[in-house]
Amino acid sequence: MPPLLKFIVRRMLMIPITLFIITAGLYGIVMFTPPEQRAQLYLPKTNSPRMTEEMQQRMIERIIRDYGLNEPYPIQYANWISTLLSGGWGWSPLLRAPVSDLIAARAPTTIELTLYTMLFYMPVGIASGIIASRRRNRAPDHVFRLSAFTATSVPAFILGLMLLSLLYVGLGWGGIGRVSDPVQRIINSPDFKVYTGLYTIDGLINGRLNVTLDALQHLVMPVLALSALHWATVGRVTRTVMIDELDKPYIIAAEARGIPDRQIYWKHAARNALVPALTSSVLGAASLLTGVYVIERVFNLHGVSELIVATGVAALADAPLAMGFALYSVIVVLIVMVVLDIAQAIVDPRMRERWTQ
Repeated sequence: MPPLLKFIVRRMLMIPITLFIITAGLYGIVMFTPPEQRAQLYLPKTNSPRMTEEMQQRMIERIIRDYGLNEPYPIQYANWISTLLSGGWGWSPLLRAPVSDLIAARAPTTIELTLYTMLFYMPVGIASGIIASRRRNRAPDHVFRLSAFTATSVPAFILGLMLLSLLYVGLGWGGIGRVSDPVQRIINSPDFKVYTGLYTIDGLINGRLNVTLDALQHLVMPVLALSALHWATVGRVTRTVMIDELDKPYIIAAEARGIPDRQIYWKHAARNALVPALTSSVLGAASLLTGVYVIERVFNLHGVSELIVATGVAALADAPLAMGFALYSVIVVLIVMVVLDIAQAIVDPRMRERWTQ
């Protein structure tokens, strides 16, 4: 088996192991809550006037017996996992809907914003870091360093509010929400089929370029606000590594052989700079996901952040929703990290060789 394919297989096999460890810890935290309190989550929110305290207590005892809330931890955890695998993520008493349906309805918004943010800041950060290193201590380098310092100093939600004030309120460009009202009516019409939930992609599939363009226009400001910090981090790492690479003997030897500067920068030094740049992207995957939720609230994007608000206000009253959101977040972060690890292994053969030894 080729080393790269072996690396991908081993990395994919790590996903269920990681999920097992994390979910076991999450459910272990839930086990600290007494069974009586967990049983109350299954009670109706409005009690009948004829229900006495004794009747309610008998109902709680029956719920504990039927749902096995007094069983040992391994049995309860196994029951929970089997329910998750069958598609049952629990019932949200706060929002009165299945947790899986609540997450599935909002996840495309968050995934679309996260996807375009990564597609924007990673190549732009790497390219700007390379250009800054090539023009070290000149005007482009000074502009990059000042911009990167500013991007890391301004919180994402503040930058989002500034963009709204400048572009949307001041210039009337862009907008809040995922799409404009006329395009939303097109999406809600029977003729428009939603395949992925990502409006930029569904618009192309349906042959409605106006839907895709409108969705992209509404993504510009949130993507810029969310990308700023990560662009600055990737750009700074790339610039530092490039400066270090350019002082190495193989670069001096390449220059002595008359290889063009453009080829030296982009084909040799830049390739070595990709590895730490991708590493910083992997480390920032979790913080990127957290930033998505904040930006969603600023730009009125009805994503998973709505569930954060619900669980944040009354997490104890809606433990299934809180657990479902935590599990969703873990899965998304794991997927992002695996994709970036594979990309890093493609660029750096040493990484896949270490994994396959």
